[in-house]
Amino acid sequence: MNPFLNIAVKAARLAGRVISYNAEQLDRLTVTAKGHADFVSEVDHQAEQAIIHAIKEAYPEHAIFAEESGKSAGNEFEWIIDPLDGTTNFLHGTPQYAVSIAMREKGILKVAVIFDPVKDELFTAAKGEGALLNDHRIRVSGTKDMEYALLATGFPYKDMKNLDLWIDCFRELLPETSGVRRAGSAALDLAWVAAGRYDGFWEFDLNAWDIAAGILLIEEAGGIVSEVDGGRDHLVSGDIMAANPAIYRKMLRKLTPILQNHN
Repeated sequence: MNPFLNIAVKAARLAGRVISYNAEQLDRLTVTAKGHADFVSEVDHQAEQAIIHAIKEAYPEHAIFAEESGKSAGNEFEWIIDPLDGTTNFLHGTPQYAVSIAMREKGILKVAVIFDPVKDELFTAAKGEGALLNDHRIRVSGTKDMEYALLATGFPYKDMKNLDLWIDCFRELLPETSGVRRAGSAALDLAWVAAGRYDGFWEFDLNAWDIAAGILLIEEAGGIVSEVDGGRDHLVSGDIMAANPAIYRKMLRKLTPILQNHN
């Protein structure tokens, strides 16, 4: 296994143990609000520290960009970490959350891990080496027609600035598809696009740690990722659309005019 990926897997599984242990005692957790509908628990912090410790033990000179502890300086290798994507789900006992870890070198994503501790599903990718789910190769779906496509999305929840834009996109896509799902973990949504469970995904105003690992997984599984209007700055803007190639092109044609009308 790629040595960077090996460390990412080790770190993700360590975090998964922290999360699974605490899932049995939710009523005892300390929870604080970072903002409207944006919560953090001691589990987020414990899982993040487990990840950082595993990385720093192997690569002390590497940089860290983590949701809870922020950025720490290092060399050209940077690890992008979401220790618990789907915290609100976790705190409500809703079994849809994951650990997300990516590493980039000089700005290029090199490895990705998304680990679902509930289902014990480990999604991994290394640049140029394809994407796997529990050591079995995965590919994006082969769905070509929107009427058969199952899409995923995320509602605006912290900041309502994109609510009207999201509603217009939803209104445009929903009648054309076989359904749209909102499960509450962008990392898992992207992993499921890579695995062919969803045919496409879009959302606005996400953070790098929400999407970095999922981006590489989808690209290595044969999919396409961009901003919702086709721009290439999605890891910075947090506005993202991802799908298999055929559905991507159809989503792009439908959503680009809406984006233009809102600019």
